[in-house]
Amino acid sequence: MTGPSLPENDQHMPLVSHLTELRTRLLRCVAAIFIIFAGLFAFTQQIYTFVSTPLREYLPAGATMIATDVSSPFLTPLKLTMMVSLFLAIPVILHQIWGFIAPGLYKHEKRVAVPLLISSILLFYTGMAFAYFFVFPLIFKFFASATPAGVEMMTDITSYLDFVMTLFFAFGVAFEIPVAVVLLVWIGVVDVKYLKKIRPYVIIGCFVVGMILTPPDIFSQTLLAVPMWMLFEVGILFGSLVSKRERPEETVDDHNDQPPATQP
Repeated sequence: MTGPSLPENDQHMPLVSHLTELRTRLLRCVAAIFIIFAGLFAFTQQIYTFVSTPLREYLPAGATMIATDVSSPFLTPLKLTMMVSLFLAIPVILHQIWGFIAPGLYKHEKRVAVPLLISSILLFYTGMAFAYFFVFPLIFKFFASATPAGVEMMTDITSYLDFVMTLFFAFGVAFEIPVAVVLLVWIGVVDVKYLKKIRPYVIIGCFVVGMILTPPDIFSQTLLAVPMWMLFEVGILFGSLVSKRERPEETVDDHNDQPPATQP
């Protein structure tokens, strides 16, 4: 009795070929990052000015950001530009990942994986935009108003970069929750009924994660935890749709989607 044949061209593809393809795709990812970085290099100062705008708008009159290290005025904007290049290259990186794993997927798996891939990209960027346009102004306005009397608010540019990049990454990853929930439901790790049952624990977990990923203040923690909870609810909604679309024809697709055996 023979086992089920493997999808696509994985049947006789040797390990060396897989490793060679993986190396090629990794090099393409690195090349994409550096190409974007080369294009943005001339605008490093403008990029930092744009990212620092939410804080500078709430600095006291006459106050400015400062650089406490000699090389900070040059290296900090350069570091930010490299991170921006990495974020902008995410679609290319995910496309290369998809190109590597797609040959091993069945047709019905690709129908679900492609929307999840596109959604993950859009949600990551949405999370970063949410942090910049909504969270940052609220946080910095609060910090500026909470500055004790006799203390002048003058933030170091490197410290500011570390702060905002942490929040960018935290909100970008947090907005991936619907994709993660749908993926877990789709592959059968959990079902929607169980997710609804553990909702109270998830809410507590959202605040714990917000406490870990954000600066040690209840304001920014709440601004991360509440969207995470709402995104979890969105994931449950779409997970319900995925579970309802469990279709009997998938079994037929699995058999009909087998490629002809590759000659050794």
